[in-house]
Amino acid sequence: MRHLVTALIVTLTLAACTGTAERYAVPAPGVNERQRIAFRALEVREVSLPAYAAADEISLQDDAGRLVSDGAVLWADTPDRAIALELTRHIAQLSGARVASSPWPFESFPDARLDLRFESLVAGNDGQFRAKGQYFVAVAEGGRERSGLFDLSVAYDPAAGPGAIAVARGQIILDLARFVVRNGLR
Repeated sequence: MRHLVTALIVTLTLAACTGTAERYAVPAPGVNERQRIAFRALEVREVSLPAYAAADEISLQDDAGRLVSDGAVLWADTPDRAIALELTRHIAQLSGARVASSPWPFESFPDARLDLRFESLVAGNDGQFRAKGQYFVAVAEGGRERSGLFDLSVAYDPAAGPGAIAVARGQIILDLARFVVRNGLR
């Protein structure tokens, strides 16, 4: 495992030496199932990330719990914006509902609003990408409001570098959308 961490650190270091930042887009995993939700229109209002996860740099957590990042290995989009858009797309595909991220772009108001607050969102050098936090569903006109905790993980290959981390982040955000649809939006 130490060799894998060393390989990633070497990759990050070499990228820093080139002087040109490498940017990694998060590929969108396919959604081919449908789950009914209790709302016709949903606003993804806020996605709150820890400082390291909101930064442009791609971070990796080492065995000691330290977060290692490099200014030359970056996300292609700002993480808070990208994750809000990913969740919006996935929830819309899963539910068939009208879903948009904040600010709400339609004249009619949404039936509910979703806030997500991440406690952690990090790739570990143990080959697990983890997401932990809480979701809140505010419902218009006195409906039943909901909240819940999430603690999810996705396996990835640390030796494959930042591209594998990007794929894992895409998968964990889809898994989170499924979790919220199933547990918070029915």
